[in-house]
Amino acid sequence: MKFEEFEEVTVKRETLFSGQIIELAVDDVRLPNGELAKRELVFHNGAVGIIAITADERIVLVKQFRKPLEKVILEIPAGKIDDTDGNTLETAQRELEEETGFQGNNWEFVIEFSSAPGFTNEILYIYQATGLKKVDNPLPQDEDELIELHYLTLAEAKAAIASGEIYDGKTILAIQYWELMQLRGK
Repeated sequence: MKFEEFEEVTVKRETLFSGQIIELAVDDVRLPNGELAKRELVFHNGAVGIIAITADERIVLVKQFRKPLEKVILEIPAGKIDDTDGNTLETAQRELEEETGFQGNNWEFVIEFSSAPGFTNEILYIYQATGLKKVDNPLPQDEDELIELHYLTLAEAKAAIASGEIYDGKTILAIQYWELMQLRGK
């Protein structure tokens, strides 16, 4: 089928909220069959996630409370793309240093994907960083972030997925990618 056979044409948009991270809107759309429907939308600049692997083959994770989930989880370092960032690699490098105090010597783009295409346009860009080194005076963490660093082996990371301590999709994807690369000998 062609794009036009699926396209929903926006007839009207009502912006409900415009904040620092997201914008919320409700669109009235015309479906391909001519019917009208409503779509609740969340607009977001996008984000990056970093698969940071230490020299002793441990993944660097951050433990933090996530208010939308009302729970503490382990995640890969990640953050939103700022208007001041030149590109997604610069965002990844900034976020790794801010959240962990590490810089990476080697960076590899892994994948980009839509986090939840049913309601948001957020795209996540995942990078892998190796050749990590601690920075003497790293970029400061965001003032409202309380982060604890954890270093897990692949087996420990997989167990944390099984227990639910690792809960979010980007981190699960990152660990699966890391395992795949190990199986390939990379």
